[in-house]
Amino acid sequence: MALLVAFQEKLVYVPVLPGLTKSYPITPARLRLLFEDVWLTSSDGVRLHSWLIKFSPDCTGPTILFFQENAGNIAHRLEMVRIMLQKLHCNVFMLSYRGYGASDGYPSQQGITRDAQAALDHLSQRTDIDTSQIIVFGRSLGGAVGAVVTKNNPDKIKQPILFLSGLRDQMVPPFHMEMLYAKAAAHNKNCIFVDFPTGTHMDTWLAGGDRYWNTVRTFLQQNVLEKSHHNRNDSESSDGAR
Repeated sequence: MALLVAFQEKLVYVPVLPGLTKSYPITPARLRLLFEDVWLTSSDGVRLHSWLIKFSPDCTGPTILFFQENAGNIAHRLEMVRIMLQKLHCNVFMLSYRGYGASDGYPSQQGITRDAQAALDHLSQRTDIDTSQIIVFGRSLGGAVGAVVTKNNPDKIKQPILFLSGLRDQMVPPFHMEMLYAKAAAHNKNCIFVDFPTGTHMDTWLAGGDRYWNTVRTFLQQNVLEKSHHNRNDSESSDGAR
């Protein structure tokens, strides 16, 4: 049984795209992004590589914990992240799962869950970001990773959820996303579902154009920025009362 599971995981996870190497084809420096190489250690001792990419040196906006899709590594998502920074004025933390990119180890469901926890723990302890504005963002495989780490950390992550669905997804039928939304909404009133008629599995963020990014921006403003502002005001009022 153990051998079968190991073989299945080799079929499921694709750290290296066919014809390419495991290394990063580009880095944030190539796109002139402000970034930091971050090395983490998961709870089982695996060494993980990440990038913290900042909108500006003193950015006080949200920090997005970005969980990538299956195939390839975080470098293949840099163009999307570059646009994300421009549109949302946020920081982005890109985790390289074990076995992907410069990270050690071999991918597995349990292992990647540990990796995601290590990334969230790291962000929660940083002093150069607003830790009350950490946003979990996942695409494809990363959506499942994000769902698990969010469920496991209700004290660190509040759970309004935005579902972004491409109706021309050729890999995961759109009704799967609708079922996932329905299940989540049955227990969480703060769920929003938005579909994009021309979006496919890989390019909804492109096909959706301004509507895609405006949807994400509005979600952040209503569920993160406004609440963070109110919390700061409440804290200041409480300090003043004392």
